[in-house]
Amino acid sequence: MKNILIIGGSYFAGRVLVEELAKDSDFAVHVFNRGRRTLSIAGVTELIGDREQAKQICHAIPDKEWDAVIDFCAYTPAHIKGILDNLPGKIGQYIFISTTSVYQKSWGLPIAEDAPLLAGPQPELGSYADYGYDKVRAESTLRQMCDSSATPYTILRPTIIYGYYNYAPRETYFFDLLRNHKPIVIPQHDLALFSFIWVVDMAQMIMRCINDPRTYKATFNLAADEFVSYSRIVEVLGEITGKRIEPVRMTVPEIERQGIPLPFPLDHHLIYTGAKIRQLFDFTYTPFRKGLREALKYYLMVQKQRGASAA
Repeated sequence: MKNILIIGGSYFAGRVLVEELAKDSDFAVHVFNRGRRTLSIAGVTELIGDREQAKQICHAIPDKEWDAVIDFCAYTPAHIKGILDNLPGKIGQYIFISTTSVYQKSWGLPIAEDAPLLAGPQPELGSYADYGYDKVRAESTLRQMCDSSATPYTILRPTIIYGYYNYAPRETYFFDLLRNHKPIVIPQHDLALFSFIWVVDMAQMIMRCINDPRTYKATFNLAADEFVSYSRIVEVLGEITGKRIEPVRMTVPEIERQGIPLPFPLDHHLIYTGAKIRQLFDFTYTPFRKGLREALKYYLMVQKQRGASAA
């Protein structure tokens, strides 16, 4: 049985991975986080502590032979260093969940793993100015520390994640509009294309990376093959709901003037290639239409539960 330690794991993509791992008796799953949201999943050991407190890492996590440490919530070099310096036991592989936000803007699309990375913060992003660059620095720290200790590592860079447990207003932004019978505003021209990854596909990719030497010292984008526009999102929404949806098209300046909170960029691409890992594992990404249908089913189930609770 393989001992798996997940740092984070109670929200969204981390939770889906925990659920997928828990289905397989070959894995002994341990989850380390601050305990704000309990999982209560059979066979999963929940460890409570703050990764920013070295003593809590040492005391909360048992001394084991960890076949893999999967880190969902490292945002800075200090986060990586804190785990590697203080984790009890031996690490067989460190899998770091990074992000495609580490890349510089590029005309060489779709963006592959060898594209230039950010060289500094992005002030134009306001409160998110440091996010991508801090992830770049965290990746660098991981490589340096793992190389010095001969610890195998894998870096995964997911693009826009959607699906079960998503707390970010991505697909749910559109679901809310439909549920409340409000118009869907999209840019007048389809000037932006996006790459997505269904959260279950992401979990499956992570599981395939565990203890696979082909993934050691390697970096992979997690991005499905389809490039999706705002128009395509609306089209798929119509297909999966069986409703005729006529979007309201506006110019980008008008959308910005009205402060309409569309969840993705209005006039530039976020497209990446996930071919490298797809080819390695001979994996077939879930079509956007199928993934969005599953996301909608989950959304409607949650809304129904909330309605029942309110009643």
